Amino acid sequence: MEEFLKELPKLAKDKLIENKKYFQKLKKRTPKNLDVVMQDLHDKEFEKTDCLTCGNCCKTTSPIFTNKDIERISKHFKMKVFDFTTQYLELDADNFYVLKTAPCAFLDLNDNMCMIYDVRPKACSEYPHTDRRKFIQIADLTIKNTEICPAAYNIVEALKIKLPK
Repeated sequence: MEEFLKELPKLAKDKLIENKKYFQKLKKRTPKNLDVVMQDLHDKEFEKTDCLTCGNCCKTTSPIFTNKDIERISKHFKMKVFDFTTQYLELDADNFYVLKTAPCAFLDLNDNMCMIYDVRPKACSEYPHTDRRKFIQIADLTIKNTEICPAAYNIVEALKIKLPK
């Protein structure tokens, strides 16, 4: 896994133009069953993928924290929302709350376990978003996630085989 993670950014970059063209064509003629196909590919990939052997998303990027996420996690820590936000979060260029630091402050680097798993942000629980309804709407995000998440990379590669354009 470590070797694949080292190669992943280059592999994703090498496929960037191909993937952009593929998704542009897919957007023009989106198959009615795309969400079903994506759910199937997602399920098959995660039968063989254990996120705890990787944790790259938690080590390299930040999820967006919604107000509900912030309130839930603050309550979990018995902190005021303001104090939690001040300690852990900052506003990004798009005015979304994200973590101040990477890796994630709530990631145990010894075993890649999330210390707030039961109350984690919605963006974390849905990552890499490859089983989302109306999947075609997040094609650009998915392409970006292929640089970070081996499962997302494998799912996109499997999609191109399953639904050639």
